[in-house]
Amino acid sequence: MARALRRRSVAFGPRALGARLAELLPGFPASRVCVAFSGGADSTALLGALAALPRPPLELRAVHIDHRLHPHSRRWSAHCRRLARSLAVPLEVLSARIARAPGESVEAAARTARYRLLARSLEEGEALLTAHHEDDQLETVLLQLLRGGGLAGIAAMPARAPFARGLLMRPLLGWSREELLAFLRAQGLKWIEDPMNSELRLDRNYLRARVLPAIRERWPAAAATVSRTARHAAQAQRLLDELGRADVARAAFGAMLSAKVLRALPPERRRNALRYWITAAGHRPPPASRLEEIAGPMLAARVDAQPQVSWPGAVVLRQADLLSLCAAPGAGEHPASSPSGAPPPPEISWSWGRRRSCVLPACGGRLTLQADERGPLDLEALPATLTVRARRGGERLRPVRGGPHRALKSLMQEARVPAAERGRRPLIYAGDTLVAVAGLWLDESVQASEASRRRARLIWSAAG
Repeated sequence: MARALRRRSVAFGPRALGARLAELLPGFPASRVCVAFSGGADSTALLGALAALPRPPLELRAVHIDHRLHPHSRRWSAHCRRLARSLAVPLEVLSARIARAPGESVEAAARTARYRLLARSLEEGEALLTAHHEDDQLETVLLQLLRGGGLAGIAAMPARAPFARGLLMRPLLGWSREELLAFLRAQGLKWIEDPMNSELRLDRNYLRARVLPAIRERWPAAAATVSRTARHAAQAQRLLDELGRADVARAAFGAMLSAKVLRALPPERRRNALRYWITAAGHRPPPASRLEEIAGPMLAARVDAQPQVSWPGAVVLRQADLLSLCAAPGAGEHPASSPSGAPPPPEISWSWGRRRSCVLPACGGRLTLQADERGPLDLEALPATLTVRARRGGERLRPVRGGPHRALKSLMQEARVPAAERGRRPLIYAGDTLVAVAGLWLDESVQASEASRRRARLIWSAAG
């Protein structure tokens, strides 16, 4: 847990920001830092203050995402290049491809695309800094309350969280937008005003323009007090996460969950365990109606029913007694299997210490080792180089600690993995030992325990 936000009497500026980063980031300034730079007022204040630090970070760079949703987006990218150049900060400009899932707004799809690109850009151990501030936190909490969000939503945005191969940090949560603007004016820094920020059809903009001024007039300290409420909610959510982790561990069969074990839990704990399982795997939590469907009718269905529940970005399948979770199929996904009689795809050597993602050109998709302090995989149990290859028959592994070695063919039959999908799952080897079946099982030899110091999740993206 990060320390409490700094006292209100400390004005925003390079020295105050440096002190906050020293609290959030162990070893700072001997750290590598990347700024998510939109060119707006908030991220301009963050980048400007970072560039002026008395003790700058070991490495400082910025990434700008061009969403290509506005006719002036190229002009905005050019502005960001000029400003970064004037601050002597290296800038990378990336173009997003916005693909909306059914029922998803353009804004939500853009956010998903933005964070996907930022995650891919982040280097091992690097900290990604975003410019969310105290007013953003207030807006987020109020929106979650109005939308019926749970504790996780009310907890809003943490100051520090694991992200991709490093950390996601929000060092400005202790300052208001007005304080950031005062810094920009004092420094003579220019910023971009996105006309979308005045579109009152968007909930956040309506809240900011019409609702919050009245709230602040009556309760001037609303942002600070609501931030305190968010921290209380975050503490409660961490306790629920610990309970969910324990329940998921008892129900786990490799990467899948036993429907029988879940049914034995009280309804509230069952929903909490499912929510934890889904979010810990890197997916968005399902809407309340979908979560109820998974926790109720899906678990109660006949053994041979094979129901599934999907929402934007993910799908839960039940096959026999086991629940599996995977990314929702996307455009451009490769065929489920190769033509009969075709030679097997070549093996791929993966030096995961140098690159945490491994592209699978033959069968499509990507494998990623994502650092996670609660992940099921022990990174220290892996050799420096892994081998990825397709099924050839006769594979065996030990998916349950202390249990017998099992034939992969039998495991897939018991899990009711569709026959067309069985050949698609990449197999990961440490030498001659099968240690993982993507998205399904980990061998006992690489499973994390409470004593594991470096843990991760092995994520298979079938869509590439």
